[in-house]
Order: sequence, then C-alpha cells, then structure tokens
Amino acid sequence: MREIAQAVPRFLTTDVRDIDQEFEARLKDSSTLAFRVAFSVLRHHQDAEDVAQEAFARAYRGFAQLRDREAFRAWLVRMAWRLALDHRRGDRRRMIREQVPVEPNDEPSSEQQVIAAERARRLWEAIDRLPDVLRLTVVLASIQEHSMKEVAALTGAPEGTVKSRVFDAKKLLKEMLT
Repeated sequence: MREIAQAVPRFLTTDVRDIDQEFEARLKDSSTLAFRVAFSVLRHHQDAEDVAQEAFARAYRGFAQLRDREAFRAWLVRMAWRLALDHRRGDRRRMIREQVPVEPNDEPSSEQQVIAAERARRLWEAIDRLPDVLRLTVVLASIQEHSMKEVAALTGAPEGTVKSRVFDAKKLLKEMLT
C-alpha cells in the first residue's frame, strides 16, 4: 500500500512537468504574436506587454483543460485580443497619451521622414477607428503579413470571412484617408 501512495505523487508530478514543458514550448512559439496583437489594439508598448503577460498567465491556468492543444496559438491570440480590447475600454489614460505631443528629436529630420511619419500616424488613427473585428483582421493580414489561412486560424473565422473583412477594412481605410 505504501508503494502505491509513493507512486501516485511521482506520477502526478511527472504529468504536471510534461504539461509545463508543453506549455512553455507552445508559448515560446506564440508569445511574440500575442504581444503584436495586443500592441495593434493598444498602440502602447508597456500596455501591450501587460496585456500579453495577463494572457500568458490565463493561458497557463487553463492549459490543462484545453481540449485541442494544436489550437493553442489561436486560443492565445484570441485571448490577448479580447484582453487588449477590455484594457482599451477601461483605460481612459490612453486618450491623454495620444493628445500629448511627441517631443521632436534633436537631430533634424528630412522632409521625407516627416511625410512618412505623418502618413503612418494618419494610417494608425484610421486603423484605430475601424470596428474591432476589422482592425484585428487587417492588422494580422496586411501589417503582420499573415496569410488568409493563418488569419482564419488565429481568429477562428472562416477564410472567406477573413478575405471579406480585409476587403471591407481596406475600403473603409481608403475612405477615411482620402
């Protein structure tokens, strides 16, 4: 009887270690993408890191119950996206940050750098005004350069829906920027 009691904890410990190792391997493969998704929503590095860390913690707590571990990447990305949206909704300081003018660099910038920076600012402002679903899709497909199939897997939407969303987002962006 004593041998059985000693064997059970060892078995459970090994199982937990295996789950931890699998989680770490899958997280290593997906962590950068989770941060990028959070950053695409929040547009602030520190907030995106905080949201990504929260997504990692929640993923760790729920990993053992995840039925399809092959879907971990998409699950983590959706979690980071939802957390980023929640963070953005609750963080009024973000509006203040966007209104604070950026201090110019001491080095003189060329006219092309100023024009490029202005275009990028206007583009990101337009992207921020897109509906959440369109914003995520266009950022993953057009800015992060994922294929339509990858975006479909990451968002859980059919590939045809992803294509439609990218088209709609680009159309809205064109209207906003002209």
